[in-house]
Amino acid sequence: MHVLVAYASRHGATRGIAERIAQTLQAAGVDAEARPASSVKGVAGYDAFVIGSAAYMFHWLKDAVALVRRNRAVLAGKPVWLFSSGPLGTEALDAKGRDPKEAAIPKEIAELREAVGARDHRVFFGVYERDRKPIGLAERFVSHMPAAREGLPEGDFRDWPEIEAWAAGIARDLQRVPPG
Repeated sequence: MHVLVAYASRHGATRGIAERIAQTLQAAGVDAEARPASSVKGVAGYDAFVIGSAAYMFHWLKDAVALVRRNRAVLAGKPVWLFSSGPLGTEALDAKGRDPKEAAIPKEIAELREAVGARDHRVFFGVYERDRKPIGLAERFVSHMPAAREGLPEGDFRDWPEIEAWAAGIARDLQRVPPG
């Protein structure tokens, strides 16, 4: 079983999640490699896929969306899992009583899940460093608004045990998939 863990990341947090997923799959005996979605020219030769993206302004990054849409016919016939990263913090509920992970699900996910028959989509908390160089219009806009920047919790909020447990579950599912 050869698994592609493809990702789109702006500042590296999603790359870190993808690499940890690939490492966890490898530790469970699954041949897995993490690669940027932008570098994936074809999906032939892979038996399963884990595809993830950072979520900005309620959307996946274009490279990840394009990878799924461009390869939907192949992906639909294979086991696929999707993940998103981005909400900040560690609270189970926000100030309005909502699950921040549910509120952060990118708008494309329902379409992508249906198009490829994804087995699951998971949202993981991300990372925010106040001093990082802004990329894109929204980040540049926020960078010029000190009150908005100060209101964002700073730190690495990735829950590594949660990420590893999810990847271990994927490995168990893959061990039940018949070859071919």
